[in-house]
Amino acid sequence: MEEVKTPGYYQNQNKMLSRVADSLYWMSRYMERTDGILRMLKVNYISSQDDFAEFSWEPVLKIFSFLDKEEINKIKRNTNEVIRFMVCEYENQNSIRNIVTKSRDNAKSVQDHITKEVWQCLNEYYHLVKELNLENSVLLEEPVSLLDNLIKQGMIYYGTLEVTMARGEGLYFMHIGKYLERAIQSIDILNVKFNDLSFDLESGNDSPYWNYLLYSISGYEQNLKTYRAGSQAQNTLHQIMFNENFPRSILYSLNRLMIYFGRLKSTTNKDYHKILFMLGRLHSKVQFSDLETLSETGLPAFLSALRGDLIKIGEALDMYYFSYSQ
Repeated sequence: MEEVKTPGYYQNQNKMLSRVADSLYWMSRYMERTDGILRMLKVNYISSQDDFAEFSWEPVLKIFSFLDKEEINKIKRNTNEVIRFMVCEYENQNSIRNIVTKSRDNAKSVQDHITKEVWQCLNEYYHLVKELNLENSVLLEEPVSLLDNLIKQGMIYYGTLEVTMARGEGLYFMHIGKYLERAIQSIDILNVKFNDLSFDLESGNDSPYWNYLLYSISGYEQNLKTYRAGSQAQNTLHQIMFNENFPRSILYSLNRLMIYFGRLKSTTNKDYHKILFMLGRLHSKVQFSDLETLSETGLPAFLSALRGDLIKIGEALDMYYFSYSQ
């Protein structure tokens, strides 16, 4: 996961301040990361109760934490400790408590550029995760209830954002942050899940394995309606990579990145075309690939290159839009 960059200060006077664009972009990235972590925690908690003896939190910790292998091994079978670490731990920079705080801090610095309702949602979310009894809720009560409440708070934020924010440059930067974060998350999930199968697209037809993955990204029902036959591993991979109607697919996220970055054209700086070229090239690479391409290239190499390109796009945005040196 990328870490927040120091905001820049000024672009040209007729454009949005780079520090404002930076804060809106990171506010949105952190909220998208929060939603992804919470959904993964909820579904994996339910899975852990079904298969208590064999279940391991290692995949979740690999995706969403910065722990090394030795640290992961210490807690990977301790469900309550993992949820506490991922929700409450101040020393975990990717805990829900910390990333909601980062999102709220970014929002606080740009209150004039978001609606009152959006600020209230984020502020309420912040106070919810800062509650002193949050840790007790994880350790002593049913974690699913807590996770559900946090997920619902995030849904209120998304709905409020959709119906109250003006359609303009600020919202475009927020959507760019959202879909860049979502695409990277989807790649990380595929990397970890297929790594367990040594990236063999012909194996791993264990239904619960794929069903829990699909539940965690709200894709189970769409998978049932869309894919009637074939390998479940390949169907899941296709859905998360190439299905343009699935909101958490990589191609869907790239489509939205192209749309929202394209809307910045009339208000952006001279380096607009550099990033547009990077985005367009990456979008075409995914759009004109298929499962056969992945099989020939090798799934790990394809995903690694894809993730690297998305990180470079994030770095280019930081350099050309958010840097004070412009």
